[in-house]
Amino acid sequence: MILDSFQYMNALDYFELFFMGVLASGALVLLMHRLAIPLGLMDVPCERKDHNGQVPLVGGMAVYIATAVILLFYQPHSVDRDLYLVASAIIVFIGVLDDKYDLTVRSRLIGQSLVALILIAGLQKHFFSLGDLFSIGTTIELYSFGIPFTVLAVLALINAFNMIDGIDGLLGFVSAVFYGFLGVQALLSGSIYIFITCLVLVACLIPFLAANLGFAPVGNKKIFMGDAGSMFMGLTVVWLTVEATQSSQPIVRPVTVLFFAALPIIDMIAIIIRRIKKGKSPLVADRDHIHHIFMRGGLSPRQTLLVLVTLSFMSAFFGLMLERFNVPDVLVLASFICLCVAYSIMVQHSWKFCRWLRSHFTK
Repeated sequence: MILDSFQYMNALDYFELFFMGVLASGALVLLMHRLAIPLGLMDVPCERKDHNGQVPLVGGMAVYIATAVILLFYQPHSVDRDLYLVASAIIVFIGVLDDKYDLTVRSRLIGQSLVALILIAGLQKHFFSLGDLFSIGTTIELYSFGIPFTVLAVLALINAFNMIDGIDGLLGFVSAVFYGFLGVQALLSGSIYIFITCLVLVACLIPFLAANLGFAPVGNKKIFMGDAGSMFMGLTVVWLTVEATQSSQPIVRPVTVLFFAALPIIDMIAIIIRRIKKGKSPLVADRDHIHHIFMRGGLSPRQTLLVLVTLSFMSAFFGLMLERFNVPDVLVLASFICLCVAYSIMVQHSWKFCRWLRSHFTK
């Protein structure tokens, strides 16, 4: 069913859309798994990667292609959709090149910046306001800084989602949490365009998560997202945030969206601060992310995944409640700062936190 508008969609249409997304993504996961070796897209264990054997780096491509196919068939034609899919195709291609040839940091940043500028120039959309952050009746306008701020947001979120991709399932679940809660807010606010986009993205992530975590029916087809996937997720998060917060009828405040992607954002900020304090480049990879810290504290990868996904879900749910009850922006911002402080305390006392978790949930 190709839709000309969303006017007559009902619950069954949404279910069909979701089912087709899962089906398309599942088929592409199986197909891309077979093509990984011919394409030379295999992840080899090394000092920073301790998985068993070589694993295909094709999850990002599978999720993107499935998302593009479903959106093209089920969403009404629009310049926004088409340019987003084109920009996403370019970012996925850059990610594939990085997965295969290990591009330099400079090359990646230039490519990501160009993709961001393509979206900004083509759609004439970017962050122009941060809302009434101090609740004084005056919105914070970005004016000429809006475009560079948006480019920086794209670079930051792409790298934040790349950094969180350290254990099986984490990137997929954290992305699904963001799309899920933004989709709920979109549905409650009457923005069916954003809701359908989020619904398709969640549906297309499910087969990847099943393969990544070893669940039936694709449990023997283990794959990773790769840099193509983390770049696609990061770009999509920023694009949806701009669509949701900067339109003439915004459905959510910019400060609220921070809660939907709290885990990757806070982890990125914390890791950059730690690296700078140690005199290291903030862009040099290491094993000091939150998932590494929890596993060094004694949790298994699956226990770590459960804890972090739960924390991500709770943060997003809290943000949604703040939005639904129209809590003033300044209090929402203060709550996010408190969340950052709580994260810092949790990391500093990770051994005690992990010991407490093991004593209560691993008996």
